[in-house]
Amino acid sequence: MCSKGRAGLLVPMDLAVALRSVRKVYGTKAATVTALDGVTLDFGTGTFTAVMGPSGSGKSTLLQCAAGLDRPTSGQVFVGEQDLGKLSETKLTVLRRSRIGFVFQSFNLLPALTAELNVALPLRLAGRRPSRKEVRGVLAAVGLADRGRHRPAELSGGQQQRVAIARALVTRPEVLFADEPTGALDSATGREVLTLLRGLVDRDRQTIVMVTHDPLAASYADRVVFLADGRVVDELRRPTAQSVAARMAGLEVGAL
Repeated sequence: MCSKGRAGLLVPMDLAVALRSVRKVYGTKAATVTALDGVTLDFGTGTFTAVMGPSGSGKSTLLQCAAGLDRPTSGQVFVGEQDLGKLSETKLTVLRRSRIGFVFQSFNLLPALTAELNVALPLRLAGRRPSRKEVRGVLAAVGLADRGRHRPAELSGGQQQRVAIARALVTRPEVLFADEPTGALDSATGREVLTLLRGLVDRDRQTIVMVTHDPLAASYADRVVFLADGRVVDELRRPTAQSVAARMAGLEVGAL
């Protein structure tokens, strides 16, 4: 089944996120940079997609537009059936808090707060008083049931990223956006975090969109979307680290 968005565009109802001819231009007429150049992409519910490309290819801009952190110059972005272009800044903020989760490379935890309080923060910002059972439940889901009273400085890097994932999941978001979630971790800890993300998709049908530069990280996804010069230039299903690395090598040679 499909629903009609603005301008009558049909968007399948089983999609968590959909981009339609999204274009993002920065700067003025004298000096402009086209970060995204007519990108059309679908992210199905319960799927894990990695987004890759050379430096400056538009990966971060795509993530920001898809997550409602930045508005495209033209085109449409849908979260479920909601056209983000129709929302005021206030309503867009509410949507991000309730329907979208974020995980960043640098964790972005508040150092003075315990893991439990960091996880509860999105609910408090949304005007809810979270129950301890709710917060402890999501910490247990990421393997940190016994670390709720610890502050970030008392946790390893991998544990801090797990807290960040728990914080992103506590609102039960429709889609989880991850920007280089293993970039600050050693390889063994990074694999633990990626296994956790993979499990969220397989067990809970969580939708994940992850920007990464690491072929091994991308191999945990169901598919890899490759960008170059702001355009989708390739896609790989059932990726392996080797197949992703080969595709990336070809893109980087082409960018020279």
